[in-house]
Amino acid sequence: MKWIPSRFNAMAQTKQGELILYNSYTGAIGAVAESEKAAVLEALKRTGIDRELSPVEQTLVECGFLVAENVDEKRRAQFLHQSLHRTDVMHLVILPTEACNFRCVYCYQEFLRGQMKREVIDGLKRFLTKTIPRLTHLTVSWFGGEPLLALDVIEEISTVIIEQTKRYGVAYQADMSTNGYGLSKETMRRLLRCEVTRFMVTLDGSKDVHDVRRVLANQGPTYETILGHLRDIQTLDESFEVDIRVNFDEDNLDRIPLFLDELACYFAGDRRFQLFCRPVGRWGGANDERLPVCDHRTAEVKIWELTEYGIKKGLSMSSMVESMLMPSGAVCYAAKPHSFVIGADGQVYKCTCAFDEEYNRIGRLHADGTMDVDMDKLALWVTSGEETDEQCQACFFRPACQGNHCPLYRLRTGDRPCPHEKRKIKEVLRLIDAQSFVRDEGKGR
Repeated sequence: MKWIPSRFNAMAQTKQGELILYNSYTGAIGAVAESEKAAVLEALKRTGIDRELSPVEQTLVECGFLVAENVDEKRRAQFLHQSLHRTDVMHLVILPTEACNFRCVYCYQEFLRGQMKREVIDGLKRFLTKTIPRLTHLTVSWFGGEPLLALDVIEEISTVIIEQTKRYGVAYQADMSTNGYGLSKETMRRLLRCEVTRFMVTLDGSKDVHDVRRVLANQGPTYETILGHLRDIQTLDESFEVDIRVNFDEDNLDRIPLFLDELACYFAGDRRFQLFCRPVGRWGGANDERLPVCDHRTAEVKIWELTEYGIKKGLSMSSMVESMLMPSGAVCYAAKPHSFVIGADGQVYKCTCAFDEEYNRIGRLHADGTMDVDMDKLALWVTSGEETDEQCQACFFRPACQGNHCPLYRLRTGDRPCPHEKRKIKEVLRLIDAQSFVRDEGKGR
């Protein structure tokens, strides 16, 4: 049998010359010892290997870096894509309220609807009661508006979910995107009882920067309240993860390193608090034309420069970055057939970034627990990636994003939505290795 390099391999070298390998079909990421580097590079040459494998080469086969010459990797990727259509998993993005107590400068929402209506709450509970018994895995993402303005709704619906998933042995996980203003220590305890264990909270810089960009509806400051909450919940012993999202543009870019110094004073070494840097975009808000967004090239570079700076200061990089490299890990929720956004008024969407687009309004949840879905609209979101894009089909990152990292971007522009991680894969692999080194040194919580 002849063995050849997988078409889904990527490779990087650290500044110290260490070799890092990645395969997007298996999700394997590995650092190669200096003593084995030459043998690995030789094994991964296009000429292949048609002799008995050495122990090192056998490991490359086990991790998917080497495949048998007769393996059809294109078909493997197609089958992986088809696995997204399994009916025993579901992801719901639930908006318990569409109101918000913030008015961020780059926000795209209009907050026309408030707290989830009683008939929608009851309908959702009935829908979950009927649906959960046929699932093996359920994921719920609490979104808004600001979801913590409707904590009672979250608790009421979560009670049903937890009861039903435990009764039928269904795996359950929940996360939340929140501005953090209401994320007090007591609120965190209540959310953990609801099995919400992952959070995304945004801080755009130190107080003087953040309080210009992310303000209350009455234009009041928010930084000290949010930071105070994060420091309070840090004293909890429970397991959870908080992604501290740092949005940057031309206005605050130069001041982010000093802010990361500040964050490191509080959260360095506590792996529950993780850094997630992303550029501000024109996401459809009223201020879009006035936003000082970074150009594409600058944004791509700065994401990873800032992340690397944070790692060097002892902060943990968000685990979402590495999860993006896993098989199907970079596929947007909106591109998955059994992922739905439930609005506060019962409207069903696919995407949280295009509430006003008619093609995003794919159905409605009724008070009796039934859900109507327009299958033609649904198809727009789930069939616009690798099935039709030849460049996606030929890409090394295909198993991870399947051409559907952002179906909304493809729908609006006709272009392929490559994720940040794919565009800068070498830098990402180096950062994963650097973070692993820090943990191995014993600095992690």
